[in-house]
Amino acid sequence: MRNKIIALSVFLWFVLTAMLPAQDPEGKAVFEKRCAGCHALDADHEGPRLRGVVGRRAGSVPSFEYSNAMKGANFTWDAALLDRWLTDTNSLVPGNDMSFRVAKAEERAAIIEYLKTLTR
Repeated sequence: MRNKIIALSVFLWFVLTAMLPAQDPEGKAVFEKRCAGCHALDADHEGPRLRGVVGRRAGSVPSFEYSNAMKGANFTWDAALLDRWLTDTNSLVPGNDMSFRVAKAEERAAIIEYLKTLTR
């Protein structure tokens, strides 16, 4: 009986870990290099926390003080909007407080893929 319980536990561990999104080590490194100066995953800093940003309504982290422009943004973050944002924040939300850009498309893609793995 004990062996069956151990085997079942190991099986369940493999199933559950396979269901979790895999973190992208390249994206994590680019995030840490390009974004972590102002953003953290689980706490607000100069910018709002970013864990769970994909699928979250823009300007909606209750503990962060957004600009009026971001408070009025009426969209939900997805990969395409994050790419536009990181390319030129003002083209997406004129008057926002973030002036930082990520010029290289491959860096933007890596950051976005990493953020997509970070669920709530």
